[in-house]
Amino acid sequence: MRTYQTNEIKNIAILGSSGSGKTTLAEAMLFEAGVIKRRGTVKSGNTVTDYFPVEKEYGYSVFSSIFSVEWMNRKLNFIDCPGADDFIGNVVTSLNVMDTALMVLNAQYGIEVGTVNQLRYIQKFQKPVMFIVNHLDQEKADFDSVVSQLKANYGEKAVLIQYPINCGPDFNAIVDVLKKKMYRWKPEGGVPEVLEVPEEEKDKAEELHQKLVEAAAEHEETLMEKFFEQGTLTEEEMRFGIRKGLVQRDIFPIFCVCAERDMCVRRTMEFLGNVVPYVVDMPFPENTEGEEIKPDANGPTSLFFFKSTVEPHVGDISYFKVMSGKVKEGDDLINADRGSKERIGQLFMVAGQQRTKVEELVAGDIGATVKLKDVRTGNTLNGKGADNQFDFIKYPNPKYRRAIKAANERDSEKLSEALQRMHEEDPTWLIENSKELKQLIVSGQGEFHLKTLKWRIENNDKIAIVYSEPKIPYRETITKPSRAEYRHRKQSGGAGQFGEVHMIVEPYTEGMPVPDTYKFNGQEFKVQSRDIQTYDLDWGGKLVFVNSIVGGAIDNRFVPAIIKGIMARLEQGPLTGSYARDVRVIVYDGKMHPVDSNEISFMLAGRNAFNEAFRNAGPKILEPISDVTVFVPSDKMGDVMSDIQNRRGIIQGMESDKDIEVINAKVPLKEMSNYSITLSSLTGGRASFIMKFSKYELVPADVQEKLLKEYEETQKAED
Repeated sequence: MRTYQTNEIKNIAILGSSGSGKTTLAEAMLFEAGVIKRRGTVKSGNTVTDYFPVEKEYGYSVFSSIFSVEWMNRKLNFIDCPGADDFIGNVVTSLNVMDTALMVLNAQYGIEVGTVNQLRYIQKFQKPVMFIVNHLDQEKADFDSVVSQLKANYGEKAVLIQYPINCGPDFNAIVDVLKKKMYRWKPEGGVPEVLEVPEEEKDKAEELHQKLVEAAAEHEETLMEKFFEQGTLTEEEMRFGIRKGLVQRDIFPIFCVCAERDMCVRRTMEFLGNVVPYVVDMPFPENTEGEEIKPDANGPTSLFFFKSTVEPHVGDISYFKVMSGKVKEGDDLINADRGSKERIGQLFMVAGQQRTKVEELVAGDIGATVKLKDVRTGNTLNGKGADNQFDFIKYPNPKYRRAIKAANERDSEKLSEALQRMHEEDPTWLIENSKELKQLIVSGQGEFHLKTLKWRIENNDKIAIVYSEPKIPYRETITKPSRAEYRHRKQSGGAGQFGEVHMIVEPYTEGMPVPDTYKFNGQEFKVQSRDIQTYDLDWGGKLVFVNSIVGGAIDNRFVPAIIKGIMARLEQGPLTGSYARDVRVIVYDGKMHPVDSNEISFMLAGRNAFNEAFRNAGPKILEPISDVTVFVPSDKMGDVMSDIQNRRGIIQGMESDKDIEVINAKVPLKEMSNYSITLSSLTGGRASFIMKFSKYELVPADVQEKLLKEYEETQKAED
């Protein structure tokens, strides 16, 4: 393969909901470009882009798959993305490194919930998008309905490039509005007949052609002038204008295909080759310093690694985009993130699992290399004269959590290694060894996302694993002031231990003053703030420690030990062993012994005094609350709202986004454990949601009572 220059390269992400036919379309494109001699099928498990064993097991895409084709003296790089919302991380990655989105729609269903989520990211990243209406040969195919949905979203900016003559099982022809020709296929598809537009379609075709001409002319002053003068444009001029409109997101072209029968795929690829933007047409990416990095083949070399996989008999495969300069086999580069030196041993252009060696890749191109020693997903490699780092991929928050452990304790270390490798391949698999919960927690985008992780570990790594309900990171706090004192005394021959601490505890809120006097059981306690220390706790909230000791009752050298004892109790709250937070502690008196007092004595006295005071201060348990946004079809809205309320959720508001209803709610994390499963069941898989941590709130009294009983039983069992 020859080296393609930056102005000959186009990068395209293929998106769409599950079942829209992305993988089948990719297979037809590879066939048309001559990369493969025979088209595989998803059902047979022999497609180029779905090559992982787990994908063959499930029958649809799990990971994004990269393939490149040479087409019309240009290089087209594609990433075929999974359609399931559980694998949205692949979509986020692809849209960050590719320039144009190819959105595949199922002609039977049009814009689905999964499509809406992907379109939201396309808009966020301001990427050009063209729509491919697939499955036109299906019984329920309704092209006009799909176009109506698109126009409801984009108005007249959604422009037809083609439309079908006959949707349904007899589909075999389309009218191309740009070329003003009819394409007709034999039942087996492939190469079409190119015919004149039938008489009965001429008026419609001419009207749509005129609209397309007007849309193309709007984005270039010289084209607009020519259009006003002559009333039309040449095909080449229309292509130029449409490309301008695509970059500005002012034109959203609509195409027809039947990918399974290879109908109109070649014509779509012609449009990709002729019209969609080149790398040089798009806004330049920024490095972490906010500097725009031009894709200049003559500039210093920078590679951004956006994906990694592990394949049998090959090992680690790292996929990268050349952000600047060029890269050749044998180049020595520096890892900007890790400081290590790397040598590029081999360079490949890829088509799924197939790899073709290349000598050089230039700015804007996508490639792969193998067996790098210290490169991770998200790293940047720089050549001489480059000092770039890139960190533009931000993944969505996880939605589904499970505690994970090896079925056999002896496999625990192997499991940790496998999980780290899985995270490298898909950064939306998050792994946390929670000291607080004493569990290894794996988080992802949904049940199927974690089910896929389990399948791979058990089948590829041969490690049996067990999922369980994760514990909830509750917090403990207090609701009123309280006082306690504790004397620690121990005598066992030789030096003894002695320390006595008197303290007041109260709930703390930001900025609250320290009172001069507290009153407990009719007795007043004067407070004189000699020193105030504020600690931001690792688990959230604060500890404010007020030293009000007067008259040398406790030597200053023992104060750190008292704080240490309080911290130990905060780390294991008195109620349920959860972290405690937002407490002010005032130590106002105590006693010490000239011989027996030491740090351990005052640490224990401080811890126990705090424990007693905390328990008498109206202690409450706090639970994490999540902001939840649900995207649901209108006909299922009532069921979804009822379910949220049954989960102790509070509806914050509702809005409509075309045919999709958006519900915003605050829901306790405890109640979200199996939400993705329930939501899928309630809506037939047509809804999705996002969630993020909002705040901690007091649990209801009945829930607190239940938690206290559970903790008490746990403690008895451990004793």
